[in-house]
Amino acid sequence: MKIENTKAQMRKGVLEYCILSVLKDEDAYVAEILDTLKDAKLLVVEGTIYPLLTRLKNAGLLSYRWEESSSGPPRKYYGLTDTGKLFLKELTGTWNELQTAVNVVTNQKNRNHE
Repeated sequence: MKIENTKAQMRKGVLEYCILSVLKDEDAYVAEILDTLKDAKLLVVEGTIYPLLTRLKNAGLLSYRWEESSSGPPRKYYGLTDTGKLFLKELTGTWNELQTAVNVVTNQKNRNHE
């Protein structure tokens, strides 16, 4: 089993949650979303993010608007819908529960092997 495959699957599993979280306070365009994810060491490429954004939009969690840019073509800004905000709130609760459970399990295992 290759560790890189497992790491990639773990990242993919939380990517939608991370994208929604990036947009929780303000709308952003794709380059800003990618920069935020890359700064957090979530390695994401444009080819990965566009299908995710489309899926989240089609699910009613995101909306978008076009905005003129002074440095090039218009930009598509994504933002959370009201449904997206509720969805993110629920995901955050689930994430916190999962994080706590994983910490309990991994810490117990670490103590048992010391």
